[in-house]
Amino acid sequence: MKISTQSIVLFALFFLTYCSNLQAQDPRFSQYYASPWNLNPAMTGVFNGSWRATANYRDQWGSIISPVPFRTYSTAFEQRVQVGVRDDYASFGIGAMHDEAGTARFLQNRIHLGGAFLKQLSGGRQQADHYLSAGAQVGFGQNSIDWGKVWFSRQFDNTTETPDFSAPSGEPMANSPSKGWLDFNAGLLWYVVLENNGTFYLGGAMHHLNKPNISFIEDDAETLYVRWSAHAGGEFPLNHNISLLPGALVMKQGPAFETDLGLNLRYSNNDLNELALRAGAWLRVGNKLDKQFQADAVTLVGMLELNRCMLGLSYDVTVSKLTQANNSRGAFELSLTYFHPGERKTRVQCPNF
Repeated sequence: MKISTQSIVLFALFFLTYCSNLQAQDPRFSQYYASPWNLNPAMTGVFNGSWRATANYRDQWGSIISPVPFRTYSTAFEQRVQVGVRDDYASFGIGAMHDEAGTARFLQNRIHLGGAFLKQLSGGRQQADHYLSAGAQVGFGQNSIDWGKVWFSRQFDNTTETPDFSAPSGEPMANSPSKGWLDFNAGLLWYVVLENNGTFYLGGAMHHLNKPNISFIEDDAETLYVRWSAHAGGEFPLNHNISLLPGALVMKQGPAFETDLGLNLRYSNNDLNELALRAGAWLRVGNKLDKQFQADAVTLVGMLELNRCMLGLSYDVTVSKLTQANNSRGAFELSLTYFHPGERKTRVQCPNF
């Protein structure tokens, strides 16, 4: 499909608007449920097993701004230990994120340490098990720009009508990253495990509680907006092999608001060496220039669970007006999770996300 000049202009305006707020907003994953470390600190240690390792990758808008699309990498490791005689757990973890955006290679790098305490509120034989988890994270971050990829008006050569990258830019902040900044996150999660191994969960989190200063200029105070989020979902068995995993996520950070909701269908053989398949679709709705809401993308998801490993693939199909520029081609995402088994086997204690 041939892209018209009007489409290119529309995308350029959208891109500039996005980048104007880029410093004050977080990267995100469509498979948010496969990136629990970045979703809610209270989800640290909420899994069946002794430890969990996760990795996530996102590649966005490669069809338009290739070879420099927006890319996000994330990885995390979590360990949990039983506390006392009941099914209470303490957990800790470490996670890192690297994000690259645009031609100027605007980079965001973060690393956090975190922990959570998982308390069994009630439960027993022929009773539903209720749990409450509280978690927090502390970490550091730093942003930077590849100044060799950008140019300013002072570097424009009127003779050749091209930018001269060897000429001085006259910009005092050139070649300098932002200062390292301290970051605090916190969250809560409640969930219930039913007798048929069905689950339901409800959680909320707040990131960047201290509003860190991420400015590139020493005498400026460009702060990172606080991000609050609420999420809910569960697993509801239809029979011995098939279950539904609906979910919803609501997030707000500064002027940006987003809602993700959808459903995954899960088939499992329920054997000792479990093999399970998931397929689903999710809708993302966001605000447009702080004034109105619009459907942004539909995410198609396929996941494979093999014993203790889970692999997820998804693709965002653009459904907003941006389709005039990208022909509905949005973002590709990959997730990988490994659960290490615990010392003893028990019935389901944690939900599937």
